[in-house]
Amino acid sequence: MDDLKAKTKRFALSAVRASQMLPRNREADVLGRQFLRSATSIAANYRSACRARSTSEFIAKLGVAEEEADETLLWLELLMEAKALSEDKGHELCDECEQILRMVVASIKTSRRK
Repeated sequence: MDDLKAKTKRFALSAVRASQMLPRNREADVLGRQFLRSATSIAANYRSACRARSTSEFIAKLGVAEEEADETLLWLELLMEAKALSEDKGHELCDECEQILRMVVASIKTSRRK
């Protein structure tokens, strides 16, 4: 659990740094704001899940983290396709986000079996 907590926090910081590199125009501002919100929300929701009072609450909060990770992937794709974020940086962030998404989904599945 602590490993994923640290990983989601590192990803949130990477998202902050990436958003600081975005061009300053209307499109990048809109996409960047959405990206930053969803990317940082993954860590916040995972952290909240770690304090859940029951298994069902844990699964529900992980479900929110899963949704935010999937949404983050969309914003990253749009930022790359709009040429606001370099392909290299975008793919690096997508890879990290997909790893987190897989770990969250695996945690949900494991919790449901218990």
